[in-house]
Amino acid sequence: MKRRTFLKSAAAVSAAFHAPLFVKAETKGANERIGIAIVGCGGMGTGDIKSAAAFGDVVAAADAYLPHAERTKQFFADKQENPVSVYLDYRKLLENKDVDAVIQATPDHWHTKINIDAMRAGKDVYGEKPFTLTVTEGQLVCKVVKDTRRVFQTGTQQRSGKEFQTAVELVRNGRIGKLKDVIVALPWCSMLGGPFPAQPVPQGLDWDLYQGQAPVHDYCPQRCHSIFRWWYEYTGGMATDWGNHHVDIAHWGMNVENTGPYSVEARGIFPNEGKADCFNTPDRFYAQLKYRSPGDESDITLHFYIVLGDQFRFGGINDYQETTPEQKAWMWGKDYPSEMDENKRNGIMFIGDNGRIFINRGNVYGKAAEELKENPLPSDAWRVRPSNNHMKNFFDCIRSREVPVSPADIEHRTVSACHLTNISMRLGGRKLLWDADKEQFTNDAEANSMLQREQRKGYEIV
Repeated sequence: MKRRTFLKSAAAVSAAFHAPLFVKAETKGANERIGIAIVGCGGMGTGDIKSAAAFGDVVAAADAYLPHAERTKQFFADKQENPVSVYLDYRKLLENKDVDAVIQATPDHWHTKINIDAMRAGKDVYGEKPFTLTVTEGQLVCKVVKDTRRVFQTGTQQRSGKEFQTAVELVRNGRIGKLKDVIVALPWCSMLGGPFPAQPVPQGLDWDLYQGQAPVHDYCPQRCHSIFRWWYEYTGGMATDWGNHHVDIAHWGMNVENTGPYSVEARGIFPNEGKADCFNTPDRFYAQLKYRSPGDESDITLHFYIVLGDQFRFGGINDYQETTPEQKAWMWGKDYPSEMDENKRNGIMFIGDNGRIFINRGNVYGKAAEELKENPLPSDAWRVRPSNNHMKNFFDCIRSREVPVSPADIEHRTVSACHLTNISMRLGGRKLLWDADKEQFTNDAEANSMLQREQRKGYEIV
């Protein structure tokens, strides 16, 4: 479907369903319990619903693999008075009037449809990252958030981490001088694997439902659970998975949360070289994204790449393909900061003309951070919005109807940069020019055709 047709049809359906489905947002009283549902009860969903249970009652669980939903029911059986209702199909769960808030933790290709359907059914949503599968999906989610006035929080929990907040405040307040470059370094997860033979569908798994909008394939266990992330049918690989986390912090520090790059050029290594029934996302890449600095329109370059020295064992895939000097030279080129050669860990580095700051899930590093205790920011300094518990921030906003710290419009811009990176890689490293206001490429029609994906009949997002 062409983008214009997609958006027109989406708008038409939205208008048609506006009256019966959009539910007025009501503020919950301090003593009223919030009814919580989880859709997607795998590893991430299990962690999310355990965290969410501190702020309400878990009333429902849905998963295309029913044993996962049953596991959630059993976990809460002796922890609350009322049992958890179990569903195979999330659409039945959304009919449950006891559900006020939905925690969505499915594979990426289901994120947008579930989030939109939940908001149109009158539910507030905590949606796991990556925010969307495509740029066009993000535009539609932002529209539905605005139309329904539902609270939407993206699961980019680093925004509620003190170390990330400290780094962003230091950068935004000029403690490293004028910002020139930002390095976003992701860990290296091997995607060397396959071909994987078809196997019988396990009992309790609705394989057609699991595949959703994606193209139909025979079942194999490698398409499910944690390593679904290495199939382009369902995700954008590491560029959108960890990328949604780290690029989010980069945009925050760069003060470009509501815009995007003006150009992107990315090259990646696909270890299985397009062979059938193999993982098909790149496991190493390097991208340069160019931004206009707010205020003076000077350039800030975002260097987005996989750290070759930070091998991260994930999903039982432990074979790492050698990266030759020729491959590294092809990916990185010559125009990159020397800090990339020195770096052996994932995280975000802000480089200014008067210092640098490195931040990851361990701590914030750099002279500006070391001196902060003796030289604190002044009382009139720019500050991040306070949040020290990402899930709590979501539930606080359900009661107050305020916008949470990881809202749809900001996370759409974050993951769009990741999507643009993938598009450039899939086009062989073409340099693409991007109009952030119109959200269109200005020099490549083929690239524009990749801002959305064809959706399988019966699972269209409208």
